[in-house]
Order: sequence, then structure tokens, then C-alpha cells
Amino acid sequence: MSNFQFQTVSNIISGLGSIVELKTLLNDFSPRRVLLVTDPGIIQQQLHLPILEIFESQRQDYAIYSSVQADPAAHIVLDALQFAQQQQADLILGFGGGSSLDVAKVLAVLAHPDQKQQLQDLYGAGKAKRPRLPLILVPTTAGTGAEVTPVAIITTGKTVKTGIVSPALYADAAILDASFTQNLPAQITAATGIDAMVHAIEAYTSKIKKNPYADMLAKQALRLLNKNLPLVLKDGSDLEARQHMLVGSMLAGQAFANAPVGAVHALAYPLGGHFHLAHGHSNALVLTEVMKFNAPAAKQHYAELMQWLDPYSTGCTDGLCDLFIDHMQNHLQRSGLTLKLNQLQVPEDQLPALADDAMLQTRLLQNNPRELTHEHALNIYQAIYA
Repeated sequence: MSNFQFQTVSNIISGLGSIVELKTLLNDFSPRRVLLVTDPGIIQQQLHLPILEIFESQRQDYAIYSSVQADPAAHIVLDALQFAQQQQADLILGFGGGSSLDVAKVLAVLAHPDQKQQLQDLYGAGKAKRPRLPLILVPTTAGTGAEVTPVAIITTGKTVKTGIVSPALYADAAILDASFTQNLPAQITAATGIDAMVHAIEAYTSKIKKNPYADMLAKQALRLLNKNLPLVLKDGSDLEARQHMLVGSMLAGQAFANAPVGAVHALAYPLGGHFHLAHGHSNALVLTEVMKFNAPAAKQHYAELMQWLDPYSTGCTDGLCDLFIDHMQNHLQRSGLTLKLNQLQVPEDQLPALADDAMLQTRLLQNNPRELTHEHALNIYQAIYA
């Protein structure tokens, strides 16, 4: 067995109604002022009210930063930082989708009064260092797994997404309460659910850091997501299935935090950067074409996952691999997501530029089971164009 290291968030609280445990966490940390980091949609839908009720019941002083945008740009982080410093916040509570949680993670590092680093010092792997403020993350989508990863993705420049990866970004606690996900539109439920499945699949086939701990989590995640995504798309008010989705997403997050993702994400990021497609939707667009490309190197792993999901599936490795790719394609077809670039107003003459940007994602491409060139990337974009 090859050497490996496994890290994760040390306190994970899960269950319907488990947001009440925030009271205990606030008692443990005794912050003077909490900064709630979220986005305008959460405020508009008043999803944050149960959290405010807890603050009021605990007589907890707080402030709210709610200007996080999808694919958050560096200026959003800096705006939030200025606000956090003005408010003298000493605990960060991230509440929302992956973008809000990512901003909260970076903010916890930068807003610590003794922190000497600036935002531009954090980009890349292992650059962000403690100290950081206490950090609690509460996801409102079942997809990114951001509540248990040491990764934050920031849009730098006009279209490029840059990762900050460091153990300093692991939260002190994550609370998984599917009550917050019950009113998610079907399209977001589908995109985030597919995103979580991609995390599990790419962790299981990760080239360099694949390990038995991450494998175990990825498989359990995939089983939960595979069973419960169709249930939630059929009935959005099925809270038990939504809680299973949230746990599946979290397990997949733990897996890819330790066995990183590859070419699906590398090809998805440019679609988000250039055309502002939701990250989960971008992953869905490229997933099966990347799997077909990876099959020569990953067919054994894909076959294992097929048999894990359906123990009655039989056949040779090649047959089971094809069956797994078909199985994922069926999930995509049932998701209701648009799966062709030309239907999403992506101009065909932009495909080479997308391939150029995908090749910049070296941090991700090194984890892919099969080496991917610019020509391969362009072929994949062309295959999903029309």
C-alpha cells in the first residue's frame, strides 16, 4: 500500500434540525461578534432567520455580509475582508452554497488580527498559513462538499479560476441540516447532486493520492447520491432523501480533499469562468466525455464502482466500465439540465480558448488517470457542442 495522509474537519454535526447545535458551538468559542457570510439570495429567501433566532436567544452580537456572488472574484473577498475588520469579527460563520463557504474560509485566514499574509499570497497549494479566526460552515446545497474541504476557488482576472489549498482552510465545525435545502429549485438540486457525484468518481480515480480512506468515502458517497438524487428530483420536499444527499456530498468532499479531482473539473472551470455556468452544471456537461477519454486508464475503477452500485451487474471489465458511463449518462438525462454547449449560447469559435484555459489547470490535470493534451480537451468540448 502506498503512503498517504488523510485530513478532515474534526467536528461534523449532521441531521434534520441539527442547526440547534450552533448554540453549543457558540458557547464553546464565546465570540464577541460573529460575522455571517452569505449571498443575497439567502437573505431574500430568509433562509438565515433560524440562525438569527439562535443569535438572539444566545444574546450573541453579530454582523451580516451578504454580497457574495457565484464564482466569487477577488474584489468580493477584499470587500468582505474590509467589512470583517470594521466589524472586528472574531468568528466566521459561512452559510450558503460553495461560493459563500469559500469566501468564509479565506476570510477566516485574512481577517485574523495577527495575520500578515494578503490575498495574493494565498493562491496555490500550501501557501495559506494560520493564524485564522474560528470557522463554522453550514451548507445550503448538497453538492460542493466545501464545508469539509481545504480548498477555496476564487475568480482571478477576467475568466480564470484559481485555487487556494491549505489545511488552514479546514473549518472547526460543519453543520449539515437539510432543512435549509428543501426549497432549492430542481435545476440547482440536479447540478449540485451531479457535482457531488463527480467529486466521488474523480477521487476514486485520482492518479497520485488515491488511498483506501478516500476510496471508502467516495464509494459510500456515490451510493447515497445515486439512490437519493432521483428521489429528491421526483419530490423536492423529501427531507430524508435531502439529508442523505447532504451527507453524500460531504463524504465526497472528504474524499476529494484527500484524493484530488482531475480533468472533469479542469474542463468545467473555463465554462464557469467564461460563460458563468453554475459549477455543477459545467461538471455535468463534460462528465461522460471525460469518462470515455479516461476509460483506457480508469476502466478497472469504473467497473468497480458499477459493481458497488449494482452488485448484480456482471460482465468483463470493459463491459462494466461502459455500463458505468451509461449509468452516469442516464443520471444526466434525467437531471433536466441542458447538456449541449450550443443550447447555452456558447459560441463555437470560443472552444479553442476554453481548451487553452483548461490546460492552465495543472493542479487538477496532474491527478487525472490519463494525460490530457490541448487536442484532447478541444475534442471533448467539440463532442458536447451540438
